[in-house]
Amino acid sequence: MTSHEIVEIAESPKSNDDFSFRHKPLLYIHSSLKERILHIKKNVSLSELSGSLGDLGTLLPILVALSITGQVSLTASLIFGGLWNIISGLMFRIPMCVQPMKAIAAVAISANLSIGEIMSAGLGVGVMVFILGITKTIKFIEKWTPVPIIRGIQLGAGLSLIIKAADMVRKNGSWGGSSWKWNDNYEWAILSFIFVFAFYSSKRIPTALLLFIFGLIIAFIKVFVSNSTLPSISFNLPEIVVPTLEEFKVGFLSASLGQLPLTTLNSVIALAALANDLFPERSSLNTVKKISISVGLMNIVGCFFGSIPYCHGSGGLAGQYRFGARSEVSVLVLGFFKLILGILFGKTLTNLLNYFPYSIIGVMLFVSGAELSSAARNFMNTRDHKDDDETKKNFTLVIVTAGLLVGFQNDGIGYIGGMLVSLLFYITRVLMPRFCASK
Repeated sequence: MTSHEIVEIAESPKSNDDFSFRHKPLLYIHSSLKERILHIKKNVSLSELSGSLGDLGTLLPILVALSITGQVSLTASLIFGGLWNIISGLMFRIPMCVQPMKAIAAVAISANLSIGEIMSAGLGVGVMVFILGITKTIKFIEKWTPVPIIRGIQLGAGLSLIIKAADMVRKNGSWGGSSWKWNDNYEWAILSFIFVFAFYSSKRIPTALLLFIFGLIIAFIKVFVSNSTLPSISFNLPEIVVPTLEEFKVGFLSASLGQLPLTTLNSVIALAALANDLFPERSSLNTVKKISISVGLMNIVGCFFGSIPYCHGSGGLAGQYRFGARSEVSVLVLGFFKLILGILFGKTLTNLLNYFPYSIIGVMLFVSGAELSSAARNFMNTRDHKDDDETKKNFTLVIVTAGLLVGFQNDGIGYIGGMLVSLLFYITRVLMPRFCASK
């Protein structure tokens, strides 16, 4: 059978019924592979390349901070991050981001956790999220979570990114004087901010790509000026890290428990909702079960090699989408470059990444937060969209959930508070007519 005939079979209306893997496996694999390659080639563009960099605001600061101190392996983090990007892109067929677990990173930095303790924290979360997915418990949680609470989590997570972005620029920038730095200041932040929002709706200007190139040029100049070590080519592979029982105990109790609600709610449930908003044609692929299992496996494997604990995230997807990513091509390209950088340069990249301007990273993170927050505009339950009273109550749920999340910096508190208010609204709605009737 010729390749032309294979394509005709694959494109025929009856191909789903007649042309199955069970009857003609080799033909099916050949046709599917050819179709995916054509799809990937069709979507290669500067816009996708720009979109692939939309999550750098989350990745770079955390990865650099933990790599410099040896708390994670930069080589392993780049290699496994690249692998997870590629696998996620092929599996979900959207620009599914791969980003560090922020709660674990925050505890690791503040408490100076060892590499074994950080790996234990990632393993703990990975195993628990994997169990939630494989047992379908995560589907039960999703089913009984009202839409306004999911939107509240998205709004709260987006606002948290905006606050973090502003804090990042404020701590590293200055207006002048002895503390002014030519490579990282408020001027670069303002110019980057104007540039991004001037071309906010443009599909032709790859804003994230241009900002990244500009930031990289500044970082290279700073490395030369300060006589720091330049990245050097060598062959790098991850080394196995096996945590001790004591390290697992410390990592699990101090970091895993704080990360679990963030991963479950933001990296799985809120992410699935956002993915289905942006890519409704892929809704059958982007289920909470698949995302949970994916997050679990990433950490069950990667954390035995010193990789930073990874998860997916709604903020990362929002950022990549805003900067131009519309298909899996963006994360496939990003994954390939991470792999190459990890294998060829490894930890020698630390100095260069450390000099990347936070004024630019902060603006990119701000845009990601704004894009994620905007998803909360679709906060209504379909059945309630004509009821003004229900509209007000649903919006209140969004604000309560987001407010508690931002105020306490804890997704779990935001979720529990939102669910409590939702339950109180429900009880009031059911019981009030009875009280009125008794009068």
